[in-house]
Amino acid sequence: MIDLPDDTFRACQSWLAHLAGERRLSPKTLEAYGRDARQFFTFLTDHLGGPPTLDAIARLKPMDLRAFLAARRAAGVTGRSLMRQLAALRSFARHLERAGLGTASAFVAMRAPKVSKGLPRPLTAEAARAVADADSRAGEAREGWILARDAAVMTLLYGCGLRISEALGLKGTDVKALAAGSLIVTGKGGKMREVPVLPQVARAVADYVAACPYQLKPDGPLFVGARGGPLSPRIIQLAMERLRGALGLPASATPHALRHSFASHLLGRGGDLRAIQELLGHASLSTTQIYTKVDATRLLAAYDAAHPRA
Repeated sequence: MIDLPDDTFRACQSWLAHLAGERRLSPKTLEAYGRDARQFFTFLTDHLGGPPTLDAIARLKPMDLRAFLAARRAAGVTGRSLMRQLAALRSFARHLERAGLGTASAFVAMRAPKVSKGLPRPLTAEAARAVADADSRAGEAREGWILARDAAVMTLLYGCGLRISEALGLKGTDVKALAAGSLIVTGKGGKMREVPVLPQVARAVADYVAACPYQLKPDGPLFVGARGGPLSPRIIQLAMERLRGALGLPASATPHALRHSFASHLLGRGGDLRAIQELLGHASLSTTQIYTKVDATRLLAAYDAAHPRA
């Protein structure tokens, strides 16, 4: 890490504090934005011949920013990551502008990098149910409560459309809400939403709680690891990897694909798009509308496979 000039360092810390406090960005987003800024400052140190002061940043031109993005792309960074980095730098520049420490004109003038938009790849309903079934891993040499725990998490992802961070962020106090059939979830940016809980989901969580050898504290994590600490998302990812092998599923079958499956299957059965948006916690309806394309793609595939004139 380079030694930044005092004014740049203080401005960066003030910006991150603003994002955490007033904008209420998630810790992971803050970490990514901070990393983006450090990479930008490191590039500028070579590009400008020394650590960047606020005056030097204010004098940057669009060509300087294009040089940074070109260097990142040459390092193998994807278009989506470049788009996030540019968004982070624009946010920092606007923060400087509001504080009277610079201008955001060069950053605003930059076009966002092109991003190839791939469609979500949901599982079939049969595969999603198998993934959420503890019996699918009955042959593994693992304790029964761990298999029940993993199945409960998978069931929450598919049955409630939760993100893995949301499922693992549940507390012991949420057991009663799950049993009652309605759950308050804290999503991205600290936004809260209410999701209905199917009886099958509540039953899977209850089976895990009954089998868990640790006492689950009301203010502690609902899902715990083998030693009783908070459960890491990586453990669920590894469980899904084993299920892919056991069930013959493609590499696109990830924990997040269960959330895609939740939305796609609801839409395929006539679910209202606006209601699905609220269930998923999407800020914009356009984010949810991508599932209509998934449904149309499947319809065309079925047509091509079955229609005699296809």
